[in-house]
Amino acid sequence: MLSSDARPVPAGAAEELLPLEKHWHQVRRAQEELRHCDQWHGGLPVLLLERCWLRLSRVAVEELAQRLPPDCSQEAPELRRYRELVADGLPPLEAERLCWEDFGAEACREALLRLWAAQERGNQGWTLETYLGLLQEYRRRFCQGGGRSLPLLVLARREAPGRLSRHRLLWLDPDGSGPRTSMRDTCP
Repeated sequence: MLSSDARPVPAGAAEELLPLEKHWHQVRRAQEELRHCDQWHGGLPVLLLERCWLRLSRVAVEELAQRLPPDCSQEAPELRRYRELVADGLPPLEAERLCWEDFGAEACREALLRLWAAQERGNQGWTLETYLGLLQEYRRRFCQGGGRSLPLLVLARREAPGRLSRHRLLWLDPDGSGPRTSMRDTCP
C-alpha cells in the first residue's frame, strides 16, 4: 500500500485500517474489476472509507465529485484574476479595483464570502487541485499497465470540537506489496 504522504510505515497497517473481512472482500472485488478493464473510463472504482462508521463504499471515478464535492472556492474567476494581477506586480488595491470593474463589486464580494465560508468550514484538504491530482495520478497508474493500484480515500474525522483532520489518499497495490502507511486511526 502506498500513501499520499512520505512517512515510513509499519507492516500490518492496512489490516488495522480495514479490520473487517467484508472490507477486504470489497477491496478484492474492486481490484478484480480494475484488473479486467482494458481502457480508462469513468466507471473505474474509487474506495471511500468512513473510519468511525467502519463503512467502506465504492464510487465510480466519474461520480466522485458528486459524492465528495471538492472545494472550488479558491478557483472563482474573480479570485483567480485578482491573484494574477497581484502576481504581475499590481498593488493589491489596484488589482481589487480592476476586478470590481471586470466582474462587479457584488460578484467579487460573493466570491470572497464563499472562500471565507469554506475556510471556516474547512475542506479537509479536498480541493479542486487535489481532486484533479487524484484523477491524473489514477489515469497515469492505470495506463502504465501491469498491476494497477486502487485509490482509497480515508475520509476525515473530528480530531477535536470544531476541528476535522484531512482526507488521506492511499493507493492499494494489487499484490499487497510496497511500503505501508501508519494508520493509527481509531475513533475517539
